Amino acid sequence: MRHGDKVNNLGRTSSHRKAMLSNMAISLLTHKRIFTTLPKAKELRKFVEPIITRSKSDTTHNRRMAFADLRSNKEAVALLFRDIAVKVANRPGGYTRIIKTGPRPGDNADMCMIELVDFNELLLGGETAAAGKKAKVTRRSRAKKDAPATDATGDDASTEVTAKAPAKPRAKKAKPAEGESNKDENTGE
Repeated sequence: MRHGDKVNNLGRTSSHRKAMLSNMAISLLTHKRIFTTLPKAKELRKFVEPIITRSKSDTTHNRRMAFADLRSNKEAVALLFRDIAVKVANRPGGYTRIIKTGPRPGDNADMCMIELVDFNELLLGGETAAAGKKAKVTRRSRAKKDAPATDATGDDASTEVTAKAPAKPRAKKAKPAEGESNKDENTGE
């Protein structure tokens, strides 16, 4: 009986489970998002969030602990302390997000995507302006042809814009091969 057993063994031995979670954590830290089954993602969250919390204070001891948890993967530890810790510095926890993606076609297992919260560019679109970072604003160099643009004095500025833009040279039509006509198929010209 499993009275009070809070660990989901995932059908694996202890060493296999630790190695699998370590490999999944390395993949998550490297790629910022991975697809896996729901029970594995829930266990991965318990495994990786304390490591990310440790990375917020960059000490030799914390680096060695992360190095041991991530199976001596130097690139993942460097990425964790260099990039990820900087982005999650003000977050008090909850560094990962699990999004269910539905059942797997082969065996109907519940699949999901687990990702680092601060690295989803689609969801951060509105938050970047709120965080103090200004989004880059680009302006079109030419005025629209439909509506004439007016400057601050109220004068029509569309003629100045079109006068400054050089005209593109037209591409020459290729000579028709022997037996072909010079007419365009669509227009008949």
